[in-house]
Amino acid sequence: QVQLVESGGGLVQAGGSLRLSCVVSGSIFSTLDMGWYRQPPGKQREFITRISSGGFTLYDASVKGRFTISRDNAVNTVYLQMTSLKPEDTAVYYCNGIPNMNWGQGTQVTVSS
Repeated sequence: QVQLVESGGGLVQAGGSLRLSCVVSGSIFSTLDMGWYRQPPGKQREFITRISSGGFTLYDASVKGRFTISRDNAVNTVYLQMTSLKPEDTAVYYCNGIPNMNWGQGTQVTVSS
């Protein structure tokens, strides 16, 4: 069973930056399309960005121009570089394969105003 472990979250002031990492167990990572999702307090989980196995990317309008997804197949890791953070970016952030597999525990990002 593939396991997903997110890390890199924390508390940051508005306008700051964070880099999230997601390590994926197993040998199939390079063949997977991967995505980042987030669940704001009291709301449903939402899609924010994806990267194909070939490196093509897609972003939700809410993060386009501020967030960058990337991957390193050598270490089975997908990254999310977040800049110009806003209080509304506060959420638990998750990565997952596309189609979705089992979910990890996520990493909390809190942006203070």
